[in-house]
Amino acid sequence: MKPSDFLKHLGPGFVTGASDDDPAGIGTYIQTGAQFGYLQLWIALFSFPFMTAIQEMCGRIGLVTGQGLAAVIRNNYSRPVLLFVIAIQVVTNTINIGSDLSAMAESTQLVVHVPYYLLLALTTLLTIALIVLLPYRTYCVYLKFLGLALLTYVISAFTVHVDWRQAVTSTFVPHFQWNKDFILTLIAVFGVTISPYEFFWQSNEEVEERVDKGEIAQEESERPQTSRAQLQFLRSDTVFGMFFSNIISFFIIITAAASLHASGHTDVQSAAQAASLLKPLAGDFTFILFSVGIVSAGLLAIPVMAGSSAYAVGGAFGWSRTLSKPFWQERRFYGIIVASCAIGLFVNAVHIPPFKLLYYSAVLNGVISPVLLFVVTQIASNAKIMKEFTNSPLRNVMGWSLCAFMMLALIAFVALSRT
Repeated sequence: MKPSDFLKHLGPGFVTGASDDDPAGIGTYIQTGAQFGYLQLWIALFSFPFMTAIQEMCGRIGLVTGQGLAAVIRNNYSRPVLLFVIAIQVVTNTINIGSDLSAMAESTQLVVHVPYYLLLALTTLLTIALIVLLPYRTYCVYLKFLGLALLTYVISAFTVHVDWRQAVTSTFVPHFQWNKDFILTLIAVFGVTISPYEFFWQSNEEVEERVDKGEIAQEESERPQTSRAQLQFLRSDTVFGMFFSNIISFFIIITAAASLHASGHTDVQSAAQAASLLKPLAGDFTFILFSVGIVSAGLLAIPVMAGSSAYAVGGAFGWSRTLSKPFWQERRFYGIIVASCAIGLFVNAVHIPPFKLLYYSAVLNGVISPVLLFVVTQIASNAKIMKEFTNSPLRNVMGWSLCAFMMLALIAFVALSRT
């Protein structure tokens, strides 16, 4: 099979899963491995079925209704609920974009000795140009290619000395510590793994795919016919995408555990520090792989986050919203994308160390996730909205269980913070 043919067989589920390993995620996984070694590897295995179930719900909502998640909320729920969900989504995305831009610039600076703020501005302009100027079909291929570039993190794990016995044990035997640092890291890891921006992105990309294939004229124009074959492709694509995402996070944690934690470097404050520590511990090759991986991850994830915000705002106010049309036909939609990146650039003026910003944006994701998990599960189980394509009992159990788990983790963290 030609590479181009392989990319054609990857759908929105793969892009969504790959974008989950953004620089915020990478920074969180590195911090996890550095701080706790292999002890939180079980999260990759534990989160995979729940992550798959939630993203399948989001994709199915878009596929079946012909509407993105924000439009479905607007048409079926009260305005305060809609505005609250959209507001927290956009704020979190913008902070994430800012932290990702910073991590990309800092990682590039390790290889190319150019002033940090110049790289930050250039990275922002490049990202905006790629989103605004590339045609939708080309843009999709670009995102899929960047997703595959994350395989560098799998390669990096085999350049360091890994205690595979301990890694396997930690994967299948969950370990838990009742202290604030462990709980905070747990929330952060789940926050970057179950990321709210992915909910809006995948639901809208399923609609974009139907528009691109001529199955519907545009979002909300009609309720499309949905076949079992389309649902099967959605599910298999989502399973593969979420599996890919968790494999990448698994190997990032392993690499950090085997190199940084094993050498006593348990507190990583920046991308430059992580790379500088990895260079003498694991060699130039691993150093380059990590640096390139962070930049590739940002180029993939930032367009997805900015696009997610634009879909959310456009859906909330009933605007036309599609990547299939050029900028001059979708000024408000692309305007949100540009504004998200521009404001994200200025987030860096707060002068928080980049990995700290990444880490706490991940925690913020963990805080808002339960709200959106509740909304998504409720929509996907609503026969009025989904007709015969509602959740199975198992999917309902998984959706509500994940929502409860995230709430309990937050309550535990608040309780421990008071002690």
